[in-house]
Amino acid sequence: MKTRIWETDFENGIPESMYKYRVMSVKHLRELQDDFETIDAEGKVSNNPVFRSYIQEKKHHLPDSLPDAKSVIVIAVFTPLMTVDFHHEGKIHEIMVSHYYDDGITEDHLKTTILNNIIGDNQYRVENATMHVLLKRLAVRTGLGKYGRNNICYVEGMGSFLKLFAFFTDFEFDEDNWQDAEMMDSCNNCKVCLKQCPTGSISDDSFVIDVGKCIPLYNEVPGEIPDWIDPGSHTALMGCLRCQLPCPANSDIATQTQKLDPITEDETKMILDGNSDENLYQSLSEKLRMFKPEHAYYYFPVIARNLRVLIPTE
Repeated sequence: MKTRIWETDFENGIPESMYKYRVMSVKHLRELQDDFETIDAEGKVSNNPVFRSYIQEKKHHLPDSLPDAKSVIVIAVFTPLMTVDFHHEGKIHEIMVSHYYDDGITEDHLKTTILNNIIGDNQYRVENATMHVLLKRLAVRTGLGKYGRNNICYVEGMGSFLKLFAFFTDFEFDEDNWQDAEMMDSCNNCKVCLKQCPTGSISDDSFVIDVGKCIPLYNEVPGEIPDWIDPGSHTALMGCLRCQLPCPANSDIATQTQKLDPITEDETKMILDGNSDENLYQSLSEKLRMFKPEHAYYYFPVIARNLRVLIPTE
């Protein structure tokens, strides 16, 4: 089996082949906030309570812990698509797992990468900015990525299979990346994602989608999935890949899929039946890498509900 991402040694930083970055002066934070407020005032930002909970604290301001920050660094880390085999009644069900798994990269690994490889001097301070900024907008405005018609951020060489991170630093870079938000040129005459979206959340004339119709808002949190979402629409253990897998910009990247450890017959049956114990929590935590055992009370019901849709039982 080829080396999986979390089996890589990150202690001295993330390998350059796995990440890309851009830097921006903190003077643009106000403009990022203006971007959001303008779109929100135009009624283009969903009022879905789950979505609003994701963005409500992102006010694009300097943190109290680093008020003299000079720059923002936004980093995209390649996160390959994973699949996991669920064994059930003598059959193997290969199910996709997108970016929800733990790739083994910690905040310390990211900070080491910034200080050693990006700044080149570990005397400067680096503070996590991920909770302060809208990452996708930051990535597009700095030129690190571009929007797809599906409102997902694409980075060259990674497609849409990536995770975004941002950090403040008191180091002042000579460069200051700032540009208009752009959609990929390949999207101009392509409507693959629009046709593939089962809920009609993707627009024909804008890269702002109707988030309230987006499947991940419902299958990555506890509760019942609305009846208006066709059970056949689900493609992954959490989240949705309907618009990403057939996307031409992902044609090469989607083939770099890796495997999680398989789920046994007994484990699959317990999940589908809604039965659980500490041993199952520990095993699923290690195999799926989606939650720690102590957080199973939240994630297990979500995974069990979704699996019943992906592996229908009599």
